[in-house]
Amino acid sequence: MSQRIKMSERAPEIRNKDFEQVNLGYTDEQAAAEAKRCLQCKKPLCVTGCPVEINIPGFIKHIAANDPAGAIKVLKEKNNLPAVCGRVCPQENQCEKHCILGIKQEPVAIGNLERYAADKAAKATQTSQKEAVLNGKKVAVIGSGPAGLTCAGDLAKMGYDVTVFESLHDSGGVLRYGIPEFRLPAKVLDREIDSLKALGIKFIFNYLIGRTKTIQDLFEDGFEAVFIGAGAGLPTFPGVEGENFNNIYSANEFLVRINLMSAFKFPDFDTPIYKGRNVVVIGGGNTAMDSVRTAKRIGAESVKLVYRRTAEEMPARLEERHHALEEGIEFIELTAPVKFIADEKGFVKAVECIKMRLTEPDASGRKKPVAIEGSNFIIETDLVILALGLHPNPILPSLTKGLETNAKGYLIIDDKFMTTLDGVFAGGDIAGGSTVIQAMGMGKQAAKNIHAYLSR
Repeated sequence: MSQRIKMSERAPEIRNKDFEQVNLGYTDEQAAAEAKRCLQCKKPLCVTGCPVEINIPGFIKHIAANDPAGAIKVLKEKNNLPAVCGRVCPQENQCEKHCILGIKQEPVAIGNLERYAADKAAKATQTSQKEAVLNGKKVAVIGSGPAGLTCAGDLAKMGYDVTVFESLHDSGGVLRYGIPEFRLPAKVLDREIDSLKALGIKFIFNYLIGRTKTIQDLFEDGFEAVFIGAGAGLPTFPGVEGENFNNIYSANEFLVRINLMSAFKFPDFDTPIYKGRNVVVIGGGNTAMDSVRTAKRIGAESVKLVYRRTAEEMPARLEERHHALEEGIEFIELTAPVKFIADEKGFVKAVECIKMRLTEPDASGRKKPVAIEGSNFIIETDLVILALGLHPNPILPSLTKGLETNAKGYLIIDDKFMTTLDGVFAGGDIAGGSTVIQAMGMGKQAAKNIHAYLSR
């Protein structure tokens, strides 16, 4: 069996200065060759690792036969956002992790093939979808991130009249404001959403459910069920001295200014953001990787990633870690901030850190970091980005009587994805999902349960 075909990438010293895509995609020949590595298992374990239940051998078989149109047709049966998933889904921890070929060799590059099929179909204008015959029932979807888009798409295919309410001025949620252009170009996301609009889904922007209208208002307007996919927009802070100094951003704010407000196009777009010369990013997830790589691209001379465990324990994708190191990012491992230091005007000028050591695994399954007394040291910086995770935005639950949350602020849902309000379902970050594909899987399952609920 041949070796896994690596997707071509732009040179690090060139790509770390712009926002063009890093990975260049497969050629037709590369895609067919990689697809032919698939064993076409009778009991494909790869499918069991896919939250949206894609027929993986089915779409790969079409690519092996030089039939990308057939491949996208199979993909679209289960996945409304294949071009997105092919770029940002952590396949190495899901479908590819279960690939039988991966036992003795490298697994089939399922994500790369998914991206190829979606991009190839787009070039051939084969992504159009037709509206289903409406069944006379209306469903409201709150939030247009991966969970909301998936739920809306599946419901529309079943014949429901779906309206998506989005608090921002454009669709996509975290896909648009949280993931940089060099990983997920806006034009690719727009293409995927246009395909959903072709199903008849309506989008209403600048509309904050909870304030502009309540969930009860939606039911009074004739919606028979509601899906909440409002995401998680409340940043986590470390709780150390000085975290409110100037030029200390949450990763959420930093990436929103860059992605949604086009700060990376300066001076064409005069979005207010301090770019920094010596940048420190604190965290080890995919958002931290997006932040360090973005800071480098907008002109930082030095970018350091500070993480309290080692690189092996980082939750970020291996590919993102690899790309960051290639692009000149310095990893400072086993280190945590204990204090931020500012100049006389209140602008951050340094981070006081402490070294850590790893002990027994904690609740996450990773080794617990413990501070080493007396190991404090200083890192000079003029811009700090805190990428320590997000919590659900409390606005909607706090303004909706009977919509209950758990101790961490996540909406409480049952095994049918219904919240504590009858007819109100939820999925994605606001209900405990932590990745794009997990959010999509929750949106898909919620759509099935909404259909069952409305078919009683």
